[in-house]
Amino acid sequence: MLIVLLAGWWPLNATAQALSLVNGDSTQKVALGDLRDRADTTFTVFDPYQGRDVEMRGVSFRDFLIEHFGEVPPTLHFTAWDDYEVSLGGWDDPNWYLVTIEDGEPLTLRSRGPVRLVEREYEGRDIDNLRDFNDWIWMIRSIEAQW
Repeated sequence: MLIVLLAGWWPLNATAQALSLVNGDSTQKVALGDLRDRADTTFTVFDPYQGRDVEMRGVSFRDFLIEHFGEVPPTLHFTAWDDYEVSLGGWDDPNWYLVTIEDGEPLTLRSRGPVRLVEREYEGRDIDNLRDFNDWIWMIRSIEAQW
């Protein structure tokens, strides 16, 4: 039974090597290794899902969007590796980070990676109410600009 579970997990893990960025008819792949190498901001934040302080390292999401799309799109459509999909706006905010490393280790699908979108500051929210953190997005496979 364990072999079947591991065999079922391997193909998904093996394909999680790039983040897809979609802008109209154009799709760009950003290698996860490159994204990890560019992770220039480290911060410690209480992760309400894990119930503990976690050191995260990533890149400013706002800057990342401007670099790849030319500006911050009004809405982004996210697709996760587990096929979760959501469209959200309001990303012109310096508090959001595209995180690829947690506690010094690269994020994997098993650790809700390989790419995760988190808020660096979230004052005034109840850390026991997980609904206050609905915009945190895990296991990001692709980000599509919606103009």
